[in-house]
Amino acid sequence: MSLDTLKPLTDSPDQEMFLQSTIYYFMPHLREHPDSLVPNVVLGQGRRGVSVVLGIPTVKREKQSYLMSTLGSLFYGLTFSQQRDLLVIVFVAETDFDYVGSIAKAISKNFPKEVHLGLLEVISPSRHYYPNFTSLRETFGDSKDRVKWRTKQNLDFSFLMLYAQNKGTYYVQLEDDVFAKASYYSDMKAFATQEASKPWLYLEFSQLGFIGKLFRTHDLPMIAQFFLMFHRDKPIDWLLDHILWVKACNPEKDTKDCSEQKALLKQRYKPSLFQHIGLHSSLPGKLQHLKDKDFGKQTLYQGHNNPAAELSSSLKHYQQHSLDRAYKGEDFFWALAPIHGDYILINFTQPIHISGYLFRSGNIEITGDKFYNTSVEVLPMFSVCLHVSGAFENGVAEGKIEEALQPISALRLVVRSDSDVWVLLMHFNKGS
Repeated sequence: MSLDTLKPLTDSPDQEMFLQSTIYYFMPHLREHPDSLVPNVVLGQGRRGVSVVLGIPTVKREKQSYLMSTLGSLFYGLTFSQQRDLLVIVFVAETDFDYVGSIAKAISKNFPKEVHLGLLEVISPSRHYYPNFTSLRETFGDSKDRVKWRTKQNLDFSFLMLYAQNKGTYYVQLEDDVFAKASYYSDMKAFATQEASKPWLYLEFSQLGFIGKLFRTHDLPMIAQFFLMFHRDKPIDWLLDHILWVKACNPEKDTKDCSEQKALLKQRYKPSLFQHIGLHSSLPGKLQHLKDKDFGKQTLYQGHNNPAAELSSSLKHYQQHSLDRAYKGEDFFWALAPIHGDYILINFTQPIHISGYLFRSGNIEITGDKFYNTSVEVLPMFSVCLHVSGAFENGVAEGKIEEALQPISALRLVVRSDSDVWVLLMHFNKGS
């Protein structure tokens, strides 16, 4: 959150009055604890200047948590340049610091590379940020619990938006129980560039609720202030629609004209890039059978024209997911949990010049079934010894092959330790 915007400046009465008339007016309890607008940055490298910022609020759920699956789908398949141009902010919207710490620990364990690179941040609010929810007025026939839930959600989204406002060019609002298409980053960025000259307030990359809404970061202070102004009154998606009404609708014209004008301020991308996967809502007892029909099917493997080769492996494949079919680009290879010494051997029919290789394990639906502690070996034509060329890191092995070793007769993947998960190899690609 921008301290220049939100931190009380007692040496300037005019600035103090402005702050009170905005944030403090809508949340008067904050006057007693001005530091409550400053987030606890639990994990992060202070990354700024990226093209896209993804904001994910998460709360403690009574049932299943989907956060790790959501993050896995967002990070899956990103190129190195995309990783440098993206920031994912997880806002743990809880004041129980032990719980916040447990989430940060789980994220660090599952995504150490992303945390180290500064691609992933984890923040939480001050324990004084939230007001007393017991005095909320019940509206629209909603129960007290639901009114509290939607009110807190408005405050959570506002906090996250204000924190993200100076981090990048675009901000995308997500939830902690979604599934992203592998191409989401490039598709979003291309569409935002294509629509840049139009006067939209946001772009939609999912038709469900507040999922996949992209804003220009310079609009976030205005949007957050509107949400804070009416945070007790209506759900977040209704408030967003009201912003469109205020900006676009002429009270002297009819409903049809209003709808047409509002449509100009939001541009929809199809097919949808984000799917809702959570069954259990963060509102206790609520089930959500929400599915975006425009999401379509995922591509679970990526085929390439690989050189002719004889394939062999000590791994036993599952059902039809054989090594031969994967190498031909017809399927992915899926095998039972590997043990020390298991291998995959690619014996080329004729020795060939290979400049590099790329092996990607796991896929966007089964992100955990990866190769761990597995090396890549190459066999030069004029040698009887295999040379270690590289290894899998976070499920991916990518490398160049020295000119001195060319031409190459074979490539071999060798597992160096037992694994307690299955393994899925979905991407073979060898440069030539």
